[in-house]
Amino acid sequence: MVARIYKPSKTAMQSGMAQTKKWVLELEYDMAKSIEPLMGWTGSSDTNSQVQLWFESKEVAINYAKKNGIPYTVLYANSRKHIIRENGYGDNFAYNKKIPWTH
Repeated sequence: MVARIYKPSKTAMQSGMAQTKKWVLELEYDMAKSIEPLMGWTGSSDTNSQVQLWFESKEVAINYAKKNGIPYTVLYANSRKHIIRENGYGDNFAYNKKIPWTH
């Protein structure tokens, strides 16, 4: 049983950065998944694959894995760079605009 320690990235469906600050320790699958013959659902009897532990920092997650004897790998993702424009959307509504806004 190997654990992955990573910092999740934001999903395509969210515009904010919620749930991207903490680190996750996630256990990988030990057993192969099987297909249920009647409905075609994919399933497994490995309940450890459903475990996700959230930590405040990478070091705390690594210490937890070492303390419990869990081999781990740390995955680093590219950090998101914020785009800050000189004249942003808010400048469209500035009270001191030199040129008035028209249709």
